[in-house]
Amino acid sequence: MKDFYGRLAGFISLLLFMPEAMADSYRYLHVTIDTPWLIFIFLLVAIMMPFILMAILYWRNAMRRNAEDDAKGES
Repeated sequence: MKDFYGRLAGFISLLLFMPEAMADSYRYLHVTIDTPWLIFIFLLVAIMMPFILMAILYWRNAMRRNAEDDAKGES
C-alpha cells in the first residue's frame, strides 16, 4: 500500500509541475533552424537502412548461388 501512495504522490506532482515544463520547453530542447534537417536526415537513414541491407543480402546470396551453380556444372 505504501508503494501505491508513493506512485500516486509522484503522479500528482508531475501533473502539478507539467504546465511550467511545457511552457518553457524550447529552452531545454535547443530548437534551432537545423533541427528539422537533423530529423529529416535521421528518418531518411532509419527508413532507407533496411532497403540497403536487403539489397546487400540479395546481392551476396545471388553471388553465392552463382558460385554453387558453377561448381555443380564443373563436376
